[in-house]
Amino acid sequence: MKSNKLSELTITELNKQKKQLSGLLIGSAIIMLFLFATLVYLIVKKQNFVLLAVIPGCLIAWLPVIIKLSQLNAEIKLRNSEIN
Repeated sequence: MKSNKLSELTITELNKQKKQLSGLLIGSAIIMLFLFATLVYLIVKKQNFVLLAVIPGCLIAWLPVIIKLSQLNAEIKLRNSEIN
């Protein structure tokens, strides 16, 4: 994706980016749920509790996407309120 300022994008481009980020977030959440289940199984099976430190690290990886998505939502809401 291009790094454009949100104020310079059209409402169509904003909605397109919102859909892309939402899809990315949902897809990665499904994959991470599977990986977390596998990780919990390994922790219990091998009694290796050090692997618990991986879970917060994976969750931190979502922060940039969540922040960008919230910015997009705020800009879309602002634009919709200006139209009405």
